[in-house]
Amino acid sequence: MRTRVKICGITCPQDALVAVDQGADAIGLVFYPPSLRAVTLEQADSIVRVVPPFVTIVGLFVDAGHAAVAEVLAHTRIDLLQFHGNEVPEACGGHGRPYIKAVRMRDDVDLDLLRERYSEATGLLLDTYQKGKPGGTGEVFNWEMIPADIRSDIVLAGGLAPENIEGAIRQVRPYAVDVSGGVEREKGIKDESKIAAFMRGVECANH
Repeated sequence: MRTRVKICGITCPQDALVAVDQGADAIGLVFYPPSLRAVTLEQADSIVRVVPPFVTIVGLFVDAGHAAVAEVLAHTRIDLLQFHGNEVPEACGGHGRPYIKAVRMRDDVDLDLLRERYSEATGLLLDTYQKGKPGGTGEVFNWEMIPADIRSDIVLAGGLAPENIEGAIRQVRPYAVDVSGGVEREKGIKDESKIAAFMRGVECANH
């Protein structure tokens, strides 16, 4: 099965168009103000307007209240929610959208337990743990921590880049991969050549 690709941290329409043109299945918009990749509602709307049908728009939140999520959903198109903080299952549901839950991988993480706890999620996204950072660490975690029987269901994130994506997919065989900093020229600004190289790596891994 073809590995799906989400390119996260899109901050302008031009980068969204490049991601789509290169074959991304989803783009991610960050609604977490401390992030250098965060977008305003106005920015998000300008990005969403250029995204064609069948490309999933993911809204990323970190411990946001229900009202904050609702405000975003009322102002722009978001197809899928991604919760990247310490949200309990009840905080992730009830928004009228499917969601995925990000898990920062530590030695004591019990993925089977988390799958059961977040059973209403459409999937788990596995990212690198770094104290004080909810995501975007640019670091790879130990993929051997992922149980073999769930690998085909997860979204793999954390330190992925053109240089390691083919090996990552061949080793883990995830349902999807998520990249942000690995395809940037600078924080929040994507690099077309890096996106193209990343997508070539995904394609090679699937053949």
